[in-house]
Amino acid sequence: MMKGKTKADEAIFRMMMMAALVLTVCGCAGRGRVVVAGVGESSVRAQDHARDQAQAEQARAGGTVVAADEQREKAGVEAVVEAEGGEVEVGPPKDEAKPAGPLAEGKLFDGKTLGHWRATDFAGRGEVTVKDGMIVIGMGHDMSGITWDGQVIRMNYEIQLEAMRVDGTDFFCGLTFPVGKDPCSFIVGGWGGSLVGISSLDGFDAANNETTRFMGFKKGQWYRIKVSVTPGKIQAWIDDKKMVDVETEGRRIGIRWEVEKSVPLGIATWQTTGAVRNIYVWRK
Repeated sequence: MMKGKTKADEAIFRMMMMAALVLTVCGCAGRGRVVVAGVGESSVRAQDHARDQAQAEQARAGGTVVAADEQREKAGVEAVVEAEGGEVEVGPPKDEAKPAGPLAEGKLFDGKTLGHWRATDFAGRGEVTVKDGMIVIGMGHDMSGITWDGQVIRMNYEIQLEAMRVDGTDFFCGLTFPVGKDPCSFIVGGWGGSLVGISSLDGFDAANNETTRFMGFKKGQWYRIKVSVTPGKIQAWIDDKKMVDVETEGRRIGIRWEVEKSVPLGIATWQTTGAVRNIYVWRK
């Protein structure tokens, strides 16, 4: 026992010694504010024990544990101990996954609110609004769109929606979707208004691979769009016409950099006002 010290001081001293040991073992000892996390089961148990002791002593004798519940929730920190020259945080890794949002399955738009869709953070984007049972994606300087804020099914599923070009002359539906671990896009009405295809296959976008097709689209008319993703294959339809039927085994699946913010599931437009409704995802 350290003379002249309270039990709270002892608990915190033990906690500091444990943190210093962990930092030394990890080769990351330093000054200032340091995070100690994810360093092995025995270290985690030691952290938990020291934390519990410090918090118990604080309740009885007034200690120096300074992280409040709300602060710990925001920062992902179990406990913060003040020390000379800075603080040491003991808790889970900073990059530990946060609770995921809802799974994109079934009906994804109720016709009244965006729900778990959010306006995609494209530079120069247009306004996204909900009216008359549809999501209207306003014309932007370049890209505008919506992105699903939650989990997604990545294989053996279909996604279906209705899309309409309201104004503009380029694609009114750039549907980005997962193919296993990789993102992919189905472009409807791009490159001047009529091109349809998959972006990208082996680095080649919808205008430069074997899925390239052309189709006329009228402003103010709804088109039913469906994409199917199964192992080794992507298929897509507009209304009842199959537009894409491509084998993906051994192929490099990807997207153009412009739509990276649509990942993992999003709908975008290019210098065009578009509208979407009746968005569904089903497992196959």
